[in-house]
Formats: sequence, structure tokens, C-alpha cells
Amino acid sequence: MSESPDAHSLLSASSQLNLMEVEAIDDKEFDIPQVDTPPTLESILNELEDEEEPFVLEDTCVLNTDNIDAYSCDTSSLASSDSGDPAHLKRKRRTLDLNTAVHGSVLRQSLLKGISAQIVSAADKVDAGLPTAITVSGVIAVGTSHGLALVFDNNQALRLCLGTKSTGAEFGAVSALTINHDCSRLLCGFARGQITMWDLANGKLLRTINDAHPPGTAILHVKFTDDPTLAVCNDSGGSVFELAFRRVMGMRSCDSRCLFSGSKGEVCCIEPLRAPPDFRDHPITHYSLLAMASLTKILVIGLKPSLKVWMTFPYTKSDPSSVPQLAWQFVPAQKTITPVLAFCKGDTVHFLLVKKEESGTIHVIKQRQLHLTCDIISLSWINSRTLVLVDSHEKLQVVDRPSQEVLETLDLEQVQLVYNSRHFKSLATGGNVSQALALVGEKACYQSVSSHEGQILYLGTKSAHIMTLRTWRERIDFLMKQEHFVEALSLGWSFHEGTAKAVVGLFGDPVKRKRVVADKMVELFFQFAEHALKKCPEQGKIQVMEQHFQDVIPVLVDYCLLLQRADLLFNQLYSQLAENMVAKGVFLESLESYIVADRLGHLTTPIMKDLLAHYHSTGKMENLERCIVHLDITNLDIQQVVQICWENQLHDAMIYVFNSGMNDYITPMEKLFAVIGPPLKYGKSLTDEEVVMGNKLLVYISCCLAGRAYPLGDIPEDLVVQVKNQVFEFLIRLHSGDSSEEEEVFPFIRSLLHFDTREFLNVLAMTFEDFKNDKQALEYQQRIVDILLQVMVDNSDYTPSQVGGLFTFLARQLAKPDNTLFVNRKLFDQVLDFLCCPDDDSRHTERQQVLLELLQVGGVVQYNEERLLALAEKAKFYQICEFLYEKNNLYDKIIDCYLRDPLRKVEIFSYIHNLLSMPGYSLEDKQTVLDKVLRHIQELIALDVTNSAELVLFHFPGEVQQITSELQDDQLLMKFLSCLLEPREGHHSATVLPAEHELHERLLDLLCRLSPQQILNFLQTSQHYRLEEAIQIIEKYQHNEASAYLLEKKGDYQGAFAVLLKTLKQKLSLLTAGIDRGSEGGSLEEEDGDSKPSLTIVKDSLNNIIDLCHHSSENLYQQQREVQWFPLLETMMVFQREVKQHGSTHTFQVIRELTMKVLNCMSSFISLPAIIQRILQDPVYGTGKLSEIQGLILGMLDTFNYEQTLLETTTSLLNHDLHWSLAHLHAAVTKGLHPRQDYCYICLQHYKRRQDSVEEIIVFSCGHLYHFQCLQQKDYCWGSASQLQQRWSCYKCSSSHGGRSGSSIKAGRHRSSSLAQTCVSSGHRDAGAEADSTMVVVEASLNLQQEQSWDQLRTLYKGPSRLSMLSQLSHGHSSDKKLLPIPADLRTENSSLKLSPPPLMED
Repeated sequence: MSESPDAHSLLSASSQLNLMEVEAIDDKEFDIPQVDTPPTLESILNELEDEEEPFVLEDTCVLNTDNIDAYSCDTSSLASSDSGDPAHLKRKRRTLDLNTAVHGSVLRQSLLKGISAQIVSAADKVDAGLPTAITVSGVIAVGTSHGLALVFDNNQALRLCLGTKSTGAEFGAVSALTINHDCSRLLCGFARGQITMWDLANGKLLRTINDAHPPGTAILHVKFTDDPTLAVCNDSGGSVFELAFRRVMGMRSCDSRCLFSGSKGEVCCIEPLRAPPDFRDHPITHYSLLAMASLTKILVIGLKPSLKVWMTFPYTKSDPSSVPQLAWQFVPAQKTITPVLAFCKGDTVHFLLVKKEESGTIHVIKQRQLHLTCDIISLSWINSRTLVLVDSHEKLQVVDRPSQEVLETLDLEQVQLVYNSRHFKSLATGGNVSQALALVGEKACYQSVSSHEGQILYLGTKSAHIMTLRTWRERIDFLMKQEHFVEALSLGWSFHEGTAKAVVGLFGDPVKRKRVVADKMVELFFQFAEHALKKCPEQGKIQVMEQHFQDVIPVLVDYCLLLQRADLLFNQLYSQLAENMVAKGVFLESLESYIVADRLGHLTTPIMKDLLAHYHSTGKMENLERCIVHLDITNLDIQQVVQICWENQLHDAMIYVFNSGMNDYITPMEKLFAVIGPPLKYGKSLTDEEVVMGNKLLVYISCCLAGRAYPLGDIPEDLVVQVKNQVFEFLIRLHSGDSSEEEEVFPFIRSLLHFDTREFLNVLAMTFEDFKNDKQALEYQQRIVDILLQVMVDNSDYTPSQVGGLFTFLARQLAKPDNTLFVNRKLFDQVLDFLCCPDDDSRHTERQQVLLELLQVGGVVQYNEERLLALAEKAKFYQICEFLYEKNNLYDKIIDCYLRDPLRKVEIFSYIHNLLSMPGYSLEDKQTVLDKVLRHIQELIALDVTNSAELVLFHFPGEVQQITSELQDDQLLMKFLSCLLEPREGHHSATVLPAEHELHERLLDLLCRLSPQQILNFLQTSQHYRLEEAIQIIEKYQHNEASAYLLEKKGDYQGAFAVLLKTLKQKLSLLTAGIDRGSEGGSLEEEDGDSKPSLTIVKDSLNNIIDLCHHSSENLYQQQREVQWFPLLETMMVFQREVKQHGSTHTFQVIRELTMKVLNCMSSFISLPAIIQRILQDPVYGTGKLSEIQGLILGMLDTFNYEQTLLETTTSLLNHDLHWSLAHLHAAVTKGLHPRQDYCYICLQHYKRRQDSVEEIIVFSCGHLYHFQCLQQKDYCWGSASQLQQRWSCYKCSSSHGGRSGSSIKAGRHRSSSLAQTCVSSGHRDAGAEADSTMVVVEASLNLQQEQSWDQLRTLYKGPSRLSMLSQLSHGHSSDKKLLPIPADLRTENSSLKLSPPPLMED
């Protein structure tokens, strides 16, 4: 037998089951001998049909995948849906993220062909029945429905057929099987309750046990423990029994002991802890632990040395039909091997770590749960880290316990699992089981699954299947066979890094493991490359071929670099791929990302040459440049690379090659200066390419002077000083190498100054920061400064900004405490005169900014302030003036600077506000500024009214009268007052202005004259004007709408109505005049700009008067309402008659609609009969035909009918609501009481403690009972001494809630006692009259909750009832008295009646 590279558990399994031996079964072994006696069942089962081949159980651990036959069911690594489906091989391969976890096919499912064939043969030929149970140890045993047990050896050969059909007819089907650890005994449990023990060596029946458990129940489980003389069984009654086997003087016996009775909760699953052979001496085995799963909880008990319960664990809430599952496994934990119990019921798997303490006790530790989304019906360990689950849909899931990741999913539908439902329902004994157990049995398949040392067997109706974990090589080979090379490489890398799950077959230390896996991955590289070349499309677009290799080559490159096998990548693999030109190009381009990421820094010479040639031929020069600056160029042809870089303007690469290859830092500068120097010299504009070169040159110089390499990295430390000195020497050269006679001195510095003065000076500033104790560098520093002054001062080629930038740079250098530079101070005075030259108006802003920056950095140290101020004022440098005034605390003069500066005028308000608000300024300074602002306030208001008002309101509200009196422009004054008086929020809202009423009235006067359209909005938003004065102002200017608003606000509704009605009549008259002119001006479409009286204006005016009538009618009597509404109606009816006479059809239709609108609105406040009477009294309708008023009357009748229906419906709902609430409350209050006990809770004596005297009893709604005298002694009552007026509180409840005695509790809270207090007077006059000696007096009261409900109910119906409110809404006919005010919420459009009943009060 060959050795398997699997885990130790699989080694022991293979040693007992011989699953690795792949050899044919000798046919002679199954020949039927020629005898006169009839053939036995065993001989018939061993008979083979002519066309059948002998079946051999193949080792699933090391079986070569090339030999998989049609009966093996392998699964795809991509999805469980590919299981057994060869169509997935034709699917398009998907690109896989290298970081995605790939597990491949973890589990191998194989058909036990020999056992399956013989199960079918036994059922067909000898009526053995269908398979019902299976178990595996050193042999495999299968029970049948006719009571037989078929025992197979490790070659699937039938060795024993235990039992006969007659015993099967007596005992029923085999319902449970178990084999002891040395494979010498087999226990069979039967559907009718019997248990038999068989000797597996000779097939002899050793025991038949009929009395181990109550009769009439089926055996659900029978299990051997580690002790061969001890077993346990579980019957369909839910009980568990211990079976102790004895043999005394040749007599075999069995003692039964009940471990758990089904009357306490039915057990439907048991699992003893059985240690593998290597752990038989584990300390915990001495306790013979047994796990039991009932319908509600898990129990772990110890059978030895005495029966003891070590742990109980209730289930979480789950489906009642879920099947409890148990499974033990020894797992490594904290350098020890400890048993773990996995159990579940539903979708959650719990794990319990069982440890033996030094004291001898068993300690159970709950560990992390595993949550799934399926109902589990089978749970098995396949090794110490991996679980195999089957759900109710017969989907098998392989789960890694540490990560809780589902590694693979298989479909077991083809297995056709055998379920044990008949035994759980105990159909063979009459079905006398509970409904709960029968419900669980619907999905029970305990006897169809058996696991043994890394192998799991599943029993189907016609077959048996075995599941084992694939070795790591098999998993990779399986993916390779399916041509999933990317997934195979990802899986191989996870093996290499130790992140793979369910790994089998990798041994040794980590280094050895990585070496073995790396060799396998190298083998995979070549197969992948060969496959890619073979599958490459020979014809078609080049893009298709490139995409084909893009899916392959980057993956190969990545994994080669991960394995640090660049030699393999650049030699064998590149040679293999270079045969295809497309693959070669893709290979070279795929190197770029790794080169740029510095994962690949060295290329072989052939690869580098091919890379240069490829990028040059494809024109991808930028990609080439990115690669060159990251590569080791010692193996490059430097001359060739430099030529390519210069021709294609790869300046970064060229600089890198010169620096790294030849330690030459000056030649790149010379080449770049040679390009940008001539255009700058002659004042020509630079091209975009030349600008890029100039910027690179500045950055390059900065890097060299700072000791950094360009474009990345650092200059070697031994070259830093040398490179810095070389660069300085280069910059201060008098002439370039190929100079002409016309060239000016210091050409390089001049070129950089012309290119970008500020950036060049910034480069020098950053460089000077590093000059501390370097004497040579300090000399270069001074030399460069002298050259800059020599070149730029008194040179018209440089702008004021450039010159100012130079002196700003110098001023900053001179201001440093460790400064060593020397600069003539007279130069700064010259610059000052140059910048402040009043005759030069060009670059005014630029010169001012330069001078300001120079002053701020301290460049002008010893200057005459008066002279500078005079120069600044003359040059209109107001920012310079502000700087000087700020320095001398002349803040008032700064305001003049802002007012004169056109660019900064608007900033004056922020400046004034900050100065007056911020601390740090004296009161004198602030007062000076305040006086200055008041002198220029008119100018400020003209500049920005809003900010001026904010300033006045915040800082000097007391000066408002003075300011308004000085403003002569009425328009400006109106704007200022509008901003000043508008409603505000925040800190301004509390500001009170002097004479605020006068200000508002003055603004109102201005608005009447200058902006009438804003009057109404002002009146509505402002609250600070005096009403009488405002009315006078408005009437003065005859603004009717505003006048009506004020009159209404005053309460003069009739006056407001008269004004609006007059306005409406005027607009109607204008509209009539327009109709007389022949223009139907009421039409919106025909209205033009000259036609002021229009229907739109009439509609607006009518809406205003209707709104007024609405508001006022709520506070008027019926007669007063009619005085308002009827004149409005008459006005519209008169105008309607006039329009009809003029024959204007469109206008007549609109006016009629408006008249109907008035009618509908007034019907809410005026009774319908009064309206109809007034209409009929009108001469037009009184003498006309009924058809003319038919529309009006029908409309009013419809409104009446609707409101009547609404009122009736609502009244009915309210009555029902009230009746229901009161009836329910009455039922709750009058409910009877039931005492909890028949004794007093104070004296703890029976309520009839004295049979010869009458005694009163008090019962509370909480159920507590007291003697009247006991409760009175505790003083738990309130009220007067009269019994009927007393209110009691439960002593026990009050005490438990922290209550005190009745004397200390306010009488006002007595209602919190109980629902009812029952006083029972009892006395024993004679024995025969005991039933009549009890008098019960019931007095009703409310507890706190019921009192609150009653108060809420009373509040709900308090005040104007819903009926009264609806009566108002239905326009009652009362005209003699003022109606009740309607709540505000009913006036809104969205008001709704709350007709829901009060909440139901449950007991």
C-alpha cells in the first residue's frame, strides 16, 4: 500500500480501510459453487452479471485526476453550479483579480461503485430491501429495510450478510448501525425496538436485546463508546439508555440504564466522544463524555466514573422543523489537543471547547459561532479545521472554521439521500411519537451520513458516495485540467504563502513547503505559456491576439517576480514566448508596471535591447522614459540610449543616464541651456516644449543643489558636495563653452532670470537654507548675489516685478539671524525711487505689490518715512500709505486710503467693523475712526447702502437721527432706512434705535412717494409704526389697499371693506369703459401694456375683498356679516348685468364665474335662505326667467347637500366613538377581582382567621388580599375616617416601589391604588351557614393609568365639542348671537377632523 501525503488522520483511515489500493477484484472470488443445496443470500449478492466490471473503491486522496471515470462527480473551482456539468469547460475564461481568494475544488466526491451495485443487486434479487443506514470504521456496514446488514471490506467486496428475512420481518428495518473501534463488533438497531450485536470476524449473532428500552419505540441511534463494553442508544420516545455488556462464565448479558427520560424533553440525536487511535490515552477519555441534543437544548454528560451532567446549552430561536446536529473533533488549541463539540439547530453552528482542569472538573468554553443562510440537516468534521454541511436543499457546503468561509458548494441531489423519517415517526410500532419529534424527522438523515478519519460516506437510495479532501496537488491539477490556469496559479500562490484553506499533503517546515510549491508553480508556468501559444488565434485582428496574451503574460510575469524567479522569466519563458511577435510585444510592455513600481530593477542585455527597439518602433517614448529612470543602466549602450532620448526629447531619461551612468551632472544642463538660451537672449517667446525644458532645468538644478537625484532618489553621499560645487561653478561661468563675441557675461544666470525670475530666486533661497558651516558654499552664495545685482540693477531688460523680486529675496536673506551676505544699502534706496516713480504709470499694481512685499520683509530698513509716504501718495500707492499709517497708529487716515483706492473701496466696511470690534485698539483710536466715518457717512451710504446700515446699526445706532437729517437725497434715504429697519435675526434683533416709530413713519412716507409697490409688504412685516399716524400717511397719498390693511388691523372692518369695495367699483368702471371703447379688455390674452383696467386686475381686487370678508366674518354677528357680503354680491351682480347688456361674451363668462365665487365664499357665513331671498329680490332675477338663476341655486343646493351629509356622518362617528369609549371604560372598572392567595399579605394568616367573628377583607386589582384591620394598622389609606370615603393603597406593591406609609402621602394621589377595592365582611355563625356568612361590598375607583385615560377622554370632549364645531362649519342659521370662535387649526386649508377613538385600555 502506497503512502498518502495526507494528514495523519487520513493515514490512519487508509491503513484501516485500504482506500489507496487500486486493484481489480478476482472474479473467481465471486463464483457460485456447484452444490445441491440452494444458494445462500451471500453467494447471490456476490454474483456478477456478465457485462459488469468489478468495482474498486479508489483512494480519493492521491487518485490521479486523469483516471477519473464517468462515475466520479467532480466540481468546478469557479462555482458549485458547474458540478458534474462539462459545459463549463466551454465558457469564456474570466480575468481573475490576483488578490481574490481561489480555493478550487476542495472536496472530491466519488461513487462507491462496488457497494452501490451490490445494494441494488440485493434489493432486486433477494428482496433485501432498500438501504436505510450506513456506518464506516475499518469496514463499511449498510442496513436495509428488510432487517439485513451488509458488511463490505476495504475493496468493496461483500464479506458478511448479517440477519435473515425472517428476523427482518420480526424486527423491522435496520434503523441504526455502529461499529466499535477495533471493528470486531457491530450493533444493529431496528425499527421495532430490538438491538442485535454481531461478531464481524465470523458473522455470528452474539446478543439480541429486547428489553433495553420501553417497548413500542424505534431505535433512532445506537453508538459504541471508546469502551467496547459500553454503548448508548436513543429511541423514538426521546429517551437515552446506556448499554453495558457483560460476559460471566460464558453467558452474555446486557444491563440497561436510563440516562435521560423523554418525558423531560425528547432527545433526537446522541454523539459519544470517541478518540482516534493516537488519542486513546487522552485524559478526557476517562470520563466517557456523551453529547445529547433534545428539541430545546444540548447536554454534555459524563458516563464515568459516575453519571454527571457537565453542561447544558439552550438553542437560539429556530424553526421547529430544524434537525439538531452533533459532531465531536479533536483540534489543536494552545499547544494541546482538545475535543470540540460542534452543534447546530437551524442555520447557526456553535462550538464548545471541552477541557479537563487540573482539579478533575470538565470546563466548557463557548467559542465563535458560524452563521449560515441555510437550514442544516447534516454536520460532519472532515479534519480539525474543516466542516462539511448539508442543508435542507441537499446542497453540500465545505466550510473553513477559522475564517468561517465557504470553500465549495456541491449539489447532492444525484445522491438521493436516505431519510430516517419513518423511524422518527415510529411507523413500525404504531406511530406513537410526539408531533414535535415527527416534525423534526421529516428532514432527519442521521443514519445516511457516516464520517471516519477524514472521509465522509453518504447513503443514497441506490448508491453510496464517499467524500474526501483533495491534496494540494490534486486541486491545482484539477484547475489545470479545466484550463483555469490563472485560478491555478492563484491557488498555488496561496499554498506558497500559507493562506490556503483545507490544505492536505504539505509537510515539513515553511521553507521546504515553499520550495515544493514553487516547483509546482514553475511547472505550471510552462504549461500556461504553451497553452497560450497553442490557443492563440492564427487569424483575425491584431487587437484580438493582443488581448489574448494580455490575459496570460502579465499573470506569468507577476508570479515569476513574486517567486523571485526573474532568471526563469527572462530566459526560458521569454524564449518560449518570443516565438510569437505579438506575445513578445505584450511581454515587453508588461514589464513597465513592475519597473516603475521598482519590483524589477535589472534587465538582461537582450531584454533591454528588445525593450528599446520595441518602444522606439511603436512610438511609446514616454513609456520608455518611465522605464529608463527606474532601471540599472550598467548593461545599456549609453551612447545609443542618450541619442534616442535626445532625439525624442526624453529629458528625464537623458539626465538619469548621464547622472547614473557617467556621474556627469553638468552636460545635461549645457544641453538644456543650449536649447532655451538663444530664444531668451533675443526676447523671443518660448514654445511649449521649451517651457517644459526650462521647468525641468530649474527642478534639476534645485535637486542637484539639495543633494537629490533627478527625477527620483538621492545623489550618492560621497558626490553631494562635489555635485553642488560643480553646479555653482557652472552657473557663475562668464561665458558658455561655444560662446560668441556678442554673448553677455553670466549667460546661464541671465537665461534663468529671463525664463522665470521668481522660481530661480526660490531655488536659490531653498539652497541657501542649507549653507551653515560650509565656507566654500558661502563664498558661492555671495558670488551669486553679487552677480544678480550686477546683472539686474539699472537694467531695463527686467521688469519692476523682477527687480522687486530680487530685492525681496535679498531682504529675506539679510533678515536672517545668521546672515553672512553683504549688500550695499544704497541699492535699496535706488529700488525705492525706481518703484515709486510717478512718471511711470505702467505696471502700477505690480510695482505697488513689490514695494509692499519689500517693506513687509524688512528690506527697506533705514528709510525716511515722510519721504516714502510722499512718494507713495504721489504714485497713488494707497496700500503703502496704509502700511505706514498702520505703523504710526493713524487709523483715521487709512479710511481716506480706502475711499481713494478704486480697487479696495468695498473693503472699507470690513476694515471699519474689524477695527471697532477687535480688542487691541485704544478708545481714542476707535473714537477718531468713528468721527471720521460720520464725516464721510453720506459717501459710504452712496457706496453700499446695506453695509452702511449694518455698520450704523452695530456700532453707532445713537447717531441715526443725525445721519438721516444729513442725507438730502430722498431715494438714498429711502434705501438706507429700508436696510436699517428691515426685520433682523441674531444679535441685531435686540438693537433699539432712538425714535424708532418716527423712522418707520418717515420710511412709510418715502415709500408712498417713491415706491408704492413696497408699501403693503412694509406694513405687513414691520411692527414699529404707530397705527393712527400710518393711516394718516396712507390716506394722504390715497393708497387704498394699504389703507384697507391698516383699517382691518385697527379693527375697523367696515371701513376697510368700504375702501376695498370702492377700489373694486373703480376698477369695474374702468373695465366697463374699455368695453365701451370696443376692446374686450377683460381678456388676459388681449390685454396690452396700455390697457390698465383688465380682468386680471379685477380678479386681484376681488380676491383682496373676499379675503377681508373671510377674516372679519369670524368676529362678527350674522347681521354684520350680511352688511359686508351682500353689498359685494350686489356690486358683482350689477356689473354682470351691465356686461351682459354690452354683449361682451368672454368678459361676461369671467364675471359670472367671479360672482359664483363670491356666492360660494359667503355661503360659509350667510345662511342659504337669506342668500336666495336676496337674489330673488334683485330686479334682474326677480323679473327674469328661472333659467337665469338656475345655475346659482343648483350650486348652492349641491353645497348644502354635501355639508349635510358630512355633518350626519361625522355626528354618527362621534356618537359611536363616545359610546364605545364609555362602554369599554365601564367594563374595565366593573371587572371582578381574583386574589392570588387566600391569606393576608401582612399577617400571613388565612383570610378567615377567626371563625367566630365578622371581619372585613380588602382585595386590590394587583391580586393582593389584606385584612381591614391589618391594613388600617399599617396606615395605608387616605380620606376621612368614614369607611366609604377612605381610599386604600396596596401595602406590598407600595413597599416594593419605595412607597411610604399613608400618612406621608398626599391625599391627592390616592387614585393610584387599585382598580377596585373589595371589602368582604365574614363571620361564622354556624357550620351550616358558612356559605351565607360573607358580605361583599364593592367600591369602584381608578388606578393611575385608567385615571389618565379618563382625563384624556374628558379633555378630548371639553370646550367646543366636535358637534358644535361642525355646526359652525355647516353655516348654522343663528343670526341673533355671535357664534363660538372656531379653533385656528380648522381655518387652515389642511385642517382635518381627528375622528380616531381613544386608545384601547387592556387589563
